[in-house]
Amino acid sequence: VQLVESGGGLVQAGGSLRLSCAASGSTSSINAMGWYRQAPGKQRELVAAITSGAGSTNYADSVKGRFTITRDNTKNTMYLQMNSLKPEDTAVYYCNADVVSVTTGVKYNYWGQGTQVTVSS
Repeated sequence: VQLVESGGGLVQAGGSLRLSCAASGSTSSINAMGWYRQAPGKQRELVAAITSGAGSTNYADSVKGRFTITRDNTKNTMYLQMNSLKPEDTAVYYCNADVVSVTTGVKYNYWGQGTQVTVSS
């Protein structure tokens, strides 16, 4: 499975961005997916996660009410709509996916290469 993020960029505080994560390869084996972020000098943290059927989501407290995670399994794509952005949201955002091999049942975890989000004050 390959994950490719897009949609990052520079935005002013209060603005919006939508990140996309396109999956390719054995996409039928993808289970839960999520967005993580890592700011300079800080640990990578979970921003939002979504189950395979999109029936359940969870968010970091710092983004609740501002960010929305969705996925379109027909397009093998996950999204993160980010509204009311703050300078503290500045980070590299990474896509993550849990995958189960359809042949062996072994679980794997994959990361995208990341996309930079910069929020100016």
